[in-house]
Amino acid sequence: MEQHLDEDFKLHPRLAEDCISVGHLRLCRLLLLNDSRYPWFVLVPTRAGVTEVFELSETQQQQLWRESAQLSRYLKEKYAADKINIGALGNLVPQLHVHHIARFIDDPAWPGPVWGHSAAVPYKKADLQQRVDSVRKWFADELTDK
Repeated sequence: MEQHLDEDFKLHPRLAEDCISVGHLRLCRLLLLNDSRYPWFVLVPTRAGVTEVFELSETQQQQLWRESAQLSRYLKEKYAADKINIGALGNLVPQLHVHHIARFIDDPAWPGPVWGHSAAVPYKKADLQQRVDSVRKWFADELTDK
């Protein structure tokens, strides 16, 4: 798989603190938010200084959409989610990143947003490994460590 990494890219410290790195796709770094209540992943295009989708080239925008659609399909099929929430807010973290959250009618924040609802519940080690292994298997050959 061809990688198109920006050598100047650095993950925002807040994302590094709140998430577990799963690996790298063609455009994005794939992260898992450390909140065991929700299957919650984040795609971060590995482009330095990008804060908005329109700042990506048209080809990069299309690749972001492909990666987003594939991640959304994973969440829907793997977890039988009632709804997939996708958002690129960036109010606290200006670096472009796109949240993908599997939502369920019985989850703690339903039907409202998960942001600011309550404190995160970190993963237990075995549960974390299972979730990371599952998404890595889904993306198989498309996901790398670099």
